[in-house]
Amino acid sequence: MGRIETEHWIIIGLALSTLNASLGMSISNVALPTLSDFFGVPIQTVQWVVLAYLLALTSVVVSVGRLGDVFGKRKVLLFGLTLFTFSSLICSISTNFGIFIAARGLQGIGGAALVSLPMALVPNIVAKRRMGLVMGLLGTMSAIGTMLGPSLGGVLIARFGWSSIFVPLLLIGSVNYLIVHQFFPRSGQSLKFRISVFDPKGTLFLVVSLICYTLSFTLGETSFSTQNLLLLAGSIIAVLFFINSQKQTKNPLVSFVLFQNKNLSISLFINFLIATVMMSTLIVGPFYLSNALNFQEDSVGLILSVGPLVSVLSGLPAGRLVDRYGSKKLLQLALFTMSIATFTLAVLPLVLGLAGYLCAILLLTPGYQLFLAANNAQVMLESKDSSAGVIAGMLSLSRNIGLISGASVMGAVFAAVAGQDVSIASPQSIMAGMKVTYLIASLLVIICALLVFLNSHNHTSAKSHVRAQ
Repeated sequence: MGRIETEHWIIIGLALSTLNASLGMSISNVALPTLSDFFGVPIQTVQWVVLAYLLALTSVVVSVGRLGDVFGKRKVLLFGLTLFTFSSLICSISTNFGIFIAARGLQGIGGAALVSLPMALVPNIVAKRRMGLVMGLLGTMSAIGTMLGPSLGGVLIARFGWSSIFVPLLLIGSVNYLIVHQFFPRSGQSLKFRISVFDPKGTLFLVVSLICYTLSFTLGETSFSTQNLLLLAGSIIAVLFFINSQKQTKNPLVSFVLFQNKNLSISLFINFLIATVMMSTLIVGPFYLSNALNFQEDSVGLILSVGPLVSVLSGLPAGRLVDRYGSKKLLQLALFTMSIATFTLAVLPLVLGLAGYLCAILLLTPGYQLFLAANNAQVMLESKDSSAGVIAGMLSLSRNIGLISGASVMGAVFAAVAGQDVSIASPQSIMAGMKVTYLIASLLVIICALLVFLNSHNHTSAKSHVRAQ
C-alpha cells in the first residue's frame, strides 16, 4: 500500500476519533427525558448522564495527553478507543443508573484520548503542507458530531429504544480501532522504561481541581450558593497543591517551562475566551428565539442547527486557507471577523429579528472554524513531539473550561439583565439581556485580537532588531 493511501487512512482514523468523541456528548442529550423515566430518577439527577462524561473528559484530558507523550500516542489512542467502545456497550445494556453513570464516566476518559491525541498526532504523521486542512477537518468532524447527535439519537430512540443510541458509538469505535491499529505508525516507546516518569500526584491534584471547578458552576440553580463557593475554594486549593507538586517532581505532568513560550500562553488564553464566547450562543440563542420571537421548540431546534451546519461546510475551506496563507495571518482575520459578528449579534437581531440573528450566526460560525484551524495548527506546528500530547490536551482543557465558564458567567450576565427567571421574562427584557451579553462577548473577542496583534507585532520587531544587529 502506497504512502499516500496510508496517509488517507490515517486522516480517516483521526477524523473518526474526533467524530465519536463529539457524538458521545451530543447523542445522549436527547435521551434525558427517556432515561429519567426508564431509571426512575428526577431531571436534576439524570443530568449526570451529560455531566459525568464532561467531567471525566475535562478532568483527565491533559493527563491523557501526557500518557501519549510517555507511552506513545498510538498506544494510548488504541487504549482510549477500547475504553470508549467497551463503556458504550456497558451503557447500552445497563439497568442500574449508578452503573450507567459510571460507564459514562469511563466513556469520558476514553473520549479524552479521542479529543486530544488526534491533534497531537497530526504533526508527526501528516505532511506539513496539509496541517491546516487536517485541523479544519477535525473541526468539521466535531461540528458534524454536535449536529448529528440530537437528530440521530431522536430517530434511534423512537424506533429502537434508548439503548440503541450507543450502537453508532460502538460501530464507529470498532472501525476506528482497526484503522488506527493497522495504519498508524508505531512509536517504539517502551512502556516498562517510561512508566517511572508519570506523575500520579500531579494528576490527582489536577483532577480534583477540575472536578471542583466544574461542579461549582454546574450544581444548584442560578444563584451562587455556599456549596458552590466551597467547591470553587476547593478548586483553588487543589490548584495550589498542583503547582507546588509540579515544582517538586522531576517529571511534572505540566512543565511550567512551556508557559515561558508566550505564543503558547496566548493561544491557550484566547482559546479559553473564544470558547466562552461561543458557549453564549448556545445559552442565549434559545431564549431569544422562543421567548422574544415566539418560535415553537421544533422551529427553535431547526434554527439552532444552522450554526453547526455552517461549521460543517466551512471547516475544510478554513483549513485550506490556513495552509495557503499561514496560520498567523488567518488567526488575525478570524478574530476580526468574530469581533464584527458578535457586535452584529448584539445589535442586528433587535432591528431585523430572525434575519438579523441568522446573518450574525452566518458570519460568526465560519470565523470560529477559521480560528480553530489557525490556532490549533499554529500551536501544534510549534510544539515538540515530546510535549505534543500535553499541549494538545491543554488546548482541549482550555476549551472545555471556557465552555463551562461561558455557560455560567455569560448565562449569569444574561439572567442579571433579563431577570433571574428568564423563562418568563418579557421579550424586551430578553433582548436587553442579549444585547449586553453579546456586547461583552464582542469585547472579549477584541481583547483576543489585540493580544494576537501585539504579540505578532512584538515578534516582528524582535526579528528586525536581530537582523539590524
